[in-house]
Amino acid sequence: MRDWEFFRRLSILENTSGNHFYSFSIFTTIQLKMKNVIITGTSRGIGYELALQFANQGHQVLAISRKTPQELIENQNITCLSVDLSVEEELSVVAEFLTSTWKKVDIIIHNAGSLLHKPFSQTTQTDFENVYKVNVFGVANLTRVALPYLSKGSHVVSISSMGGIQGSMKFAGLSAYSSSKGAVITLSELLAEEYKEQGIAFNVLALGAVQTEMLAEAFPGYEAPISAREMADYISNFALTGNQLYNGKILQVSSSTP
Repeated sequence: MRDWEFFRRLSILENTSGNHFYSFSIFTTIQLKMKNVIITGTSRGIGYELALQFANQGHQVLAISRKTPQELIENQNITCLSVDLSVEEELSVVAEFLTSTWKKVDIIIHNAGSLLHKPFSQTTQTDFENVYKVNVFGVANLTRVALPYLSKGSHVVSISSMGGIQGSMKFAGLSAYSSSKGAVITLSELLAEEYKEQGIAFNVLALGAVQTEMLAEAFPGYEAPISAREMADYISNFALTGNQLYNGKILQVSSSTP
């Protein structure tokens, strides 16, 4: 982990009689603790924007996705691993990286998601399993792999959906997706309780509609009120500071329905 030092110059102008101005400068050294951040689903959308935001701030990013964008590969602060989260065995490369390189994880953002828009009568067990393998089992498995490297102050953020919130408006055709997002909410609440003595925080952000490729594929023609970059900005700030105030909480992040 690195510290980033920079100087801030503060000029103070003092008005005296005769309207003469005298200025002097105060230089302060600010140390920002750089974080080791794991982000899943970084090939596009929110995950892609998150990886770039953290990296451009000087943090070290482990970007996990099946496909790897060239811009992430070329960023010196990003390590890209091609991993299919639905296949538990593929997470061994993550374990190897953490053991040999980082040895500490400050933030995990479980952003990867599988969205199926299909009538329930046509949704098979295989459909449910494929969605749950990414949205639930992938979250559980990656957390378990990273657990030995989490410590007091670490923050695990799971990206859920308003569709997974009890009592929220539900939409036809999302039985597999929304139920999986409800499952990851309960999982996070349980982990927050189980690991609270170690000082590891687990929180959930339940998002409303965000303009991403995944949304466009599932709901062609629908335009969400917020962009992937705007949502990534909110998530990154929450990941860095939210654990100071929250643990085991579900925050609804939505300005519209859906």
